Amino acid sequence: MQRRTLLKTTLGTALAIIIGTHAGAQTMDETSQASFDTVMAFMGAIGGGDTEKMSSLMADDMVWHNEGDSTLTWIGETKGKEAIFEFLGVFGSNLQTTKWENTDAFASGDTVAVFGIMNGVTTASGQEIGEFTFALRAKVRDGQVVLWHWFEDSFAVSQAYHGR
Repeated sequence: MQRRTLLKTTLGTALAIIIGTHAGAQTMDETSQASFDTVMAFMGAIGGGDTEKMSSLMADDMVWHNEGDSTLTWIGETKGKEAIFEFLGVFGSNLQTTKWENTDAFASGDTVAVFGIMNGVTTASGQEIGEFTFALRAKVRDGQVVLWHWFEDSFAVSQAYHGR
């Protein structure tokens, strides 16, 4: 499956690190723990290129939203599983992640927050971005991710993408 191969090669190395480095949760209620576990499993499935697992963890009406410079091809909002898989192909063909470190993560009810540090190389320019911070706000419903709201230092990413 081409989609699986693309995800595995472009996101696999960096996102697989998530499994070993995600920040552990403190004491959480049952709903919060379930939401936390779902988001971490989804990150792990992305990192492993496991599209079947990803699909099972995605609500049909899932929204993936990346904040940032709209001149970057992966910035904006994508709705629905198939559109998100297409988006991930675009993202993966434009950015090779070289570092991913979750520094903090927690959940409250259906909402999960993850913060960390990344680095990567943009394929448009071949330039390394340099370490930058990210934040994620995810929402879970019935054991599936319904929102993946990504925030990054889009200035640094944009500068590298445009070769500046």
